[in-house]
Amino acid sequence: MATRNKSAKAASKTPHVEVKSEGKAHSSSKNNGTIQPAKGKLGVMIPGMGAVATTFVAGVEAIRKGLAKPIGSLTQMGTVRLGKRTDGRSPKIKEFVPLAGLDDLVFTGWDIFEDNMYEAASNAGVLDQRLLDQLKPFLSSVTPRAAVFDHNYVKKIDGPNVKKGKTKMDLAEQLRDDIPISGRPAGRVGWSRCGAGRRSPILRRLRRINR
Repeated sequence: MATRNKSAKAASKTPHVEVKSEGKAHSSSKNNGTIQPAKGKLGVMIPGMGAVATTFVAGVEAIRKGLAKPIGSLTQMGTVRLGKRTDGRSPKIKEFVPLAGLDDLVFTGWDIFEDNMYEAASNAGVLDQRLLDQLKPFLSSVTPRAAVFDHNYVKKIDGPNVKKGKTKMDLAEQLRDDIPISGRPAGRVGWSRCGAGRRSPILRRLRRINR
């Protein structure tokens, strides 16, 4: 009995994705809907292009160039179990769900400093400089848009790359103008919070305005 409980506890700590349905991979039994294949480019907009954001983007580019492997990436290396364990069917998630490929990701974002991603990554010192030098042409091409910044919330930092507006709504509209709408050339847009925390007071204020 003790052995069985210990095994159950160990199993509960092992992360996995389980799909019991025997239907087609891209079908929904609830509404008979389908997941459409990813088409075109997927824009990833990042608020803040500091140490975390530049490491993320540099990692994607290193994988695309064959300089690194996507270790730890759920979408690239994670698997999903289909049916019973004994069936031996565990395709990669990216083969099971029609996700956008890494080659289709396009990066942009905002920062109060004007450094491009190569300069910002070099200053951050997270990645080996020899790797960054191999990625320099791409990283240098990713430059930040002017950001929304308010000294009422952050007093010990300042930067020149800041939007100007009379009201918070003016600034929110400028952010909206930065974001491509579906149907325009950029197509689809995703968000990454690499640079701005979920508790950022500026982001909270802009979300309330946007509602």
